Amino acid sequence: MSVAVKVEIRQLPHGEGLALPAYQSAHAAGLDLLAAVPEHAPMVLAPGRYALVPTALTIALPPGYEAQVRPRSGLAAKHGVTVLNSPGTIDADYRGEIGVLLINHGDAPFPIRRGERIAQMVIAAVARAELAPAAALSVTDRGTGGFGSTGR
Repeated sequence: MSVAVKVEIRQLPHGEGLALPAYQSAHAAGLDLLAAVPEHAPMVLAPGRYALVPTALTIALPPGYEAQVRPRSGLAAKHGVTVLNSPGTIDADYRGEIGVLLINHGDAPFPIRRGERIAQMVIAAVARAELAPAAALSVTDRGTGGFGSTGR
């Protein structure tokens, strides 16, 4: 069951004419973010390169929530383009423009055009940890086994 959370959103002047983020299906977890690059000057992401793509959006999340910027699976599967710092976190007290750090892992230049869906934003509740110093931790079957220790 999902919970509705009120998130205030503001579109900056360079986003004029672009749609606000929207869910693309009834049960979608993420709102699509659009590229707010100039119409006459698409951004071209060369293979192996990354760039910060503007969205022309600022948001005000309620305390206790974050927004996660995640890749769009279609861009990754078709072009090798993904979010570099995935998931990127937008804290509840951040009021600057949302930028999407994209990287091109593909083998061809990827043009980013105005209004293109470049990432998705998921609103999530945040649990804040209360750290409790301890002289020792409880014993588990896994113990200190790290990467790959539970596989065959």
